[in-house]
This record gives sequence, C-alpha cells and structure tokens, in this order.
Amino acid sequence: MGERYLGIDLGTTSVKAAVLTGDGECLAQFGEGYATSRPGPGIVEQDPADWMRLTGQALHQFSGLAVSFGCLSSQVNTHVFVDAKGRALAPAILWQDMRAAAEAAELDALLSHAQKMAWLGAPIPVDASHPLARMLWMARHRPEVWAATAQVLLPKDYCLLHLTGRVVTDPLANVGLVGPDLRYVEQILALVPGAARRMAPLAGVTEVVGRIGVVFGLAGVRMVNGTMDGWAGLFGAGCSREGAAVWLSGTSEVLGICADEAAGTPGVVVFPAVGGLRLHAGPTQSGGASQMWFCQIAGMTVEALTAELQAPRRSPTPLFLPQLAGERAPLWDSTLRGAFLGLDAGMTTLDLGRAVLEGVALSGRHVLGTLEASAGTVDSLTCGGGGFRSDPWGQIRSDIVGKPLTRLAVNQPVILGSVAMAMQGAGAAETLAGAQARLARYDKVWTPDPSKRGLYDQLFGIYLEAVQANAATGRKLASL
Repeated sequence: MGERYLGIDLGTTSVKAAVLTGDGECLAQFGEGYATSRPGPGIVEQDPADWMRLTGQALHQFSGLAVSFGCLSSQVNTHVFVDAKGRALAPAILWQDMRAAAEAAELDALLSHAQKMAWLGAPIPVDASHPLARMLWMARHRPEVWAATAQVLLPKDYCLLHLTGRVVTDPLANVGLVGPDLRYVEQILALVPGAARRMAPLAGVTEVVGRIGVVFGLAGVRMVNGTMDGWAGLFGAGCSREGAAVWLSGTSEVLGICADEAAGTPGVVVFPAVGGLRLHAGPTQSGGASQMWFCQIAGMTVEALTAELQAPRRSPTPLFLPQLAGERAPLWDSTLRGAFLGLDAGMTTLDLGRAVLEGVALSGRHVLGTLEASAGTVDSLTCGGGGFRSDPWGQIRSDIVGKPLTRLAVNQPVILGSVAMAMQGAGAAETLAGAQARLARYDKVWTPDPSKRGLYDQLFGIYLEAVQANAATGRKLASL
C-alpha cells in the first residue's frame, strides 16, 4: 500500500479536507461550511472555534485511514489576535473586512515605491487587509485586546497551534511583511510599535512542524507547515513551471503566473521564490461572492442561474461592476462599490444574472492583463475552484479573456497543493513541481468563441471606464 496524505483547505466559507494517495486518487473527502458575521458596515468576522470544530470533525471522519503526513492551508489575510495560551481575544478579522482602511492608507503613505521594491521585491500595497493595518487599528480602537495579544495569527497558524502545540507561520502567507530572502522586513514591521514581537516564527512551507495531538483523529500524523490558500491553489492547479498561468474561482477570483523575473508592475503581488517557483498573483475581492449575493437577492439557486445561462446572450445586457466591498488586485481600493449600468425595463433576472457572471470575468481579465505586464504574456490558463463547476460560466470567462481554460479534474486545487507540500515534506517527491505533476489531472477545456471577441473587447473597455467613473460616485454615496 502506498503512502496516504491529508490535505486541508480552510477557506472563507468552509473547511474542506481529503485523503489522497501519492498518485492523486481521492480516498475520502469532507466538507462543511461555517458562519460569517457582518455586525456593521465594512466589518466581517468569524469565530476561530468554528475552524477547529470542523477540522476536528474531518480528522475524526478520517481516523480509520492510515495517513502518514498532512498539510493545512488557509484563507489569508484573516487575522486572529491570541493571548499567551493561544486563546482568541476577539473574533477573527476576515480578509474582506474594511475597518482598517484609514490605518492602511496612513501606513502605505510611509512606504515609497522604491522601498517596496527593495524590501519586498514588488510594489505590494498596504491595504485594509494588511496585518500591520489591522494591528494599528486594534492598538487604537481595542487597546485592551492589543495589550493582551501575544501573537497575531493567520487561520492555518491558529489551527496548527491547536493541532500540534507549535506557534509557527510561513513566509508566503505573510504577504507584505516578508522579503525575497524569506525573512521579515524589520523596517516595515517597525512602522507599528509592538508588531515585530507579536509575529510568529517563520518556517518553510514543506517543513514538518509537529504531530497531530492525541485528542484529535489521526493522532500522530506529521503536519508540514503549509501556506496561504491562494498560493497553494494556484500551485495545485498548475502554476508549477515557468510561464504557467492559473485562474482560481472561489469567494474571490485569484489569477497567477509563474515567472522568475518581475517588472515591478503596481497592483501585482509577487511572492518570494520557494522550491524554484516564483508566483505573480492577483486576488480580486468578490468573485463567487458576487454570484452568491445576486442569487440571494434574486431568490434563486446557483444551479438555477447556471441552467438559465444555456440560453443565448440577449442584447442589450447590462454591465455589472463586482466591487461590492472594495477591490483588491489590480486596483487595491477599499472605497470602490458595485453597480449595474445600462438597465432598461425590458431586462429580466436572467439578463442581470448573466451580467454578474460577465462582470466577475471582466474583473479577471483586468487582473490578467496586469499580471502579464508583470510576468509576461500567456497563451492559456489552467483553472479550478467552485466557480469552474459551471460550464456556461467557464465559457464566458474563456470568451472574455480570449484564451483557452483547462479545468482541474479533482476540483480542489488548495487540497492538491497542500498534499504536494505534504509529499515533499515526507521526502516522497524531490520537487514541489514533481509532486504536483503526479497529483493533477484535467477534464475540461473551454476555448474562446472568435465571434464574440469584438463584443467582449468593447465591453472590457467600457468596464474599465465605468470602474473609474463609479469610484467617485461610490465615495459620495458612502458619505450619505
């Protein structure tokens, strides 16, 4: 019997886990969602106890399987402020949370483009989800919590602490704090007094950090460090060689290109090189989240919307701007808001739903163009995530970017990336790229319809103009 590996994906809406063989065969799966709280404008929180409760359920479900190594990757920039015993002092602040926008702008103004390039290797912005912005907000608005904080942890670090007893994090997940040398940038941490001593120690993404404790299922399984879900998913879906490009669709859209050189293009996140791989990435703020929002207010299921999209596109169809809670890549503007444009009385729910899916795809094209300016032009992309279960939406995306999209068969890219890290940590693969190649299989290709190129080129130009024009309007409306 070959080795078996545990992969855990602690995402924005759920915990997903699986046990895979070294050849990518899935032996067991788990998936269950948890609640997100929105107690006020721009405030988005979760209870870290929910993460551990569901992770514990997954481990219990798998307890009869002989698993040797595991890896947990998670959502970031989500932060938990914990005391010296690892107890959460407040609800976790999600990456979607905008409360620290003012602190972010203040900190970002202290860093020049030249300093970011020298220290981080890319002009990575300090936005409302940046750990330093969150720390400064906590110090100002919840000083009692800040004073009691021993560490500020990411979700995977919080869970690894409770699974193994070790406080540890990794360089890739700490975007904006770690330089190309895989060390914290002291000059950036110094911008917020007390930040440096509250950071967890760094370890490599494939380093074994401990064993699962006896109170859990799969007790004794060795856990490697893992990293952020965006990097793990991009890598797991195929961003594992020079020039490869990937599109992930979940709560947000995340696109990436693997390239050693970086042009210093604003709006792009360029990760430090790990295992010979240097990823250029761009995460949006609201991909699948826009779809879910529309389905909720329209009183329809995602499946019903997908079924209706088999019908031809009508003209005119409105334009949707998906910046429902600000935007990350490539704009990094927390004040942006969404909109429908070009509405008329003859339009139906189907027209609006199609516009939402097109708007998300247009935001993906915006990110891809910025990534190509940073990392070089690509001819095609591999893809994965929940948004690519829909054939019509996959075709819409391919038509809008004008490139073929090839879908991951086991559509759990973060789990595949996590298992690949576990395999290398176990010594079962010489390279991360080699591990990914053994695990990944693909099952669907969408190719762009040439007859729609002119339509979507024009629509993309209008989209760019509309986002810019809507920015000022959104700020005025927010002040009312």
